Amino acid sequence: MGNTADRIKDIGPQPQSFDIERATKENANYRSVAWSGHYLQVTLMSIPVGGDIGLEAHPETDQFLRLEVGSGRVQMGVAKDKLIFDKEVSDGWCVLVPAGIWHNITNIGATPMQVYAIYAPAHHAPDKVQATATVAEADKDDEPADWSVQPKQVPDKHG
Repeated sequence: MGNTADRIKDIGPQPQSFDIERATKENANYRSVAWSGHYLQVTLMSIPVGGDIGLEAHPETDQFLRLEVGSGRVQMGVAKDKLIFDKEVSDGWCVLVPAGIWHNITNIGATPMQVYAIYAPAHHAPDKVQATATVAEADKDDEPADWSVQPKQVPDKHG
């Protein structure tokens, strides 16, 4: 899974099964979309030492994240300057982000932080791979598939 040939291929809204723990641990990309359904999406993430997921809020998207490897600092709140939820998390911990809540996870460990995220509804283009956070930020072609069920269009907010 360390290279493109081994990664999980997003087959869209069709039945799928894979070892999510192994896939998450072996993913070397900032973001790799593993499965896209009509109502939710699974992505794998690797956050470098000292890096973060990026302060953001998804007005119409709930999010579940699970750390498979590493240590992180989770910050959340109703405004980007009011992050009153502040916790350290590590292997096996999950983070639940309600729609509309500002959130970030910073890698505070000594190794890359390996995470998988489940978005509901889908949030990224199917089978999208973004090697780094810089690539992800510059990507202008990262919209959910037309066949995914989306709420009214409210743009994400970034810090």
